[in-house]
Amino acid sequence: MELVTSDAHEGLKAALAAVLAGAAWQRCRVHATRNVLAHVPRGDKEVVAVAVRTIFAQPHEEAARQQLAEVVLGMEPIWPRAAAVLAACEDDVLAYMSFPSDHWTRIHSTNPLERLIREIKRRTNVVGIFPDRDSALRLVGSVLIEINDEWQVGRRYFSKASMRGLREPPDDRLTAPNPLRLAPIR
Repeated sequence: MELVTSDAHEGLKAALAAVLAGAAWQRCRVHATRNVLAHVPRGDKEVVAVAVRTIFAQPHEEAARQQLAEVVLGMEPIWPRAAAVLAACEDDVLAYMSFPSDHWTRIHSTNPLERLIREIKRRTNVVGIFPDRDSALRLVGSVLIEINDEWQVGRRYFSKASMRGLREPPDDRLTAPNPLRLAPIR
């Protein structure tokens, strides 16, 4: 295991570090953005969300870090607590960028896991009440096996070529782009 993506729950992080020692940890971008927006007034949330998304639109990690610094600098005078939350999660929220760029859309958030959980809930809600624990485990196990088979045969989550990139990363970085500049807010 090379990377684990989750929210920033401290107990979960401690368990992951204990069980999956050596794996990098990625804080879910969606959860991190929500944590930042929790410190922004309702009328300003869209502006801040757009500014935060510019960080993740960068072509490589160095540019993303530069953009994050620009966004934090622009936010500090108006939303200091939100800027502090964003600055504090820099390393955690950009961890996925040290992996091949082909993987980024699949590892930057917990969305795939949440889709899997929704599918399990949908299937178990159809049954409603299970006669015993074993029957519930059989259904959930069957759903997981079915989804695994779909990914193995029909559509791979990561291509074999992109998985080779974990060991032999290509140099697909652009030459020193300038970070996006934020216009003055208000």
